[in-house]
Amino acid sequence: MRHNKKFNHLGRKSAHRKAMLSNMATSLIMHKRIATTLPKAKALKVYVEPLLTKSKEDTTNSRRVVFSYLQNKEAITELFREVSPKIADRQGGYTRILRTGFRLGDNAEMCIIELVDYNENMLKEKAAKKSARTRRSSKKEGADEAPKAAAPKKATPKVEEVVEEVVETIEVADEAVETVEEVVEAVEETPAEEPAAEEKPE
Repeated sequence: MRHNKKFNHLGRKSAHRKAMLSNMATSLIMHKRIATTLPKAKALKVYVEPLLTKSKEDTTNSRRVVFSYLQNKEAITELFREVSPKIADRQGGYTRILRTGFRLGDNAEMCIIELVDYNENMLKEKAAKKSARTRRSSKKEGADEAPKAAAPKKATPKVEEVVEEVVETIEVADEAVETVEEVVEAVEETPAEEPAAEEKPE
């Protein structure tokens, strides 16, 4: 009976399944991402993550334990030399599964499984989101900001230039009015000349 045995057999016998997962784990460590079907990716995630955790401690024993699963010296070297320093600060969740749709022939659900710390694009996006975060202001800060908001905004340079031109025009007009007033006063103060009497011929 197979009571309470819930893991996916992937349509293979035990030896075939272990060999397949070992090969997939080796490929994942060497290439950092592989494309496969979703059930295989989920089985690989369960298989490879304990090995990645084991690789954080670089001892002879941990190397032998990992080698008993992978059976590949190049993959062991890559894992302990390149991958383990990158995942040293991570507490788990070393892999990510990204669904990519369905295969054309048999409509199997396909995906990409990758090592989280090697996806440069997602790491950049995460860093950008962290830097863009803002905190909500408290009531006091909000009260201080209210008068600032009520203050008139600075005029743009174009508006300032127009205002200066209008002021200059008004000043010139005022000067012209003063000049006209002075001329009128001068004319009023001067006595009017009496017209000369015409001499009548005798």
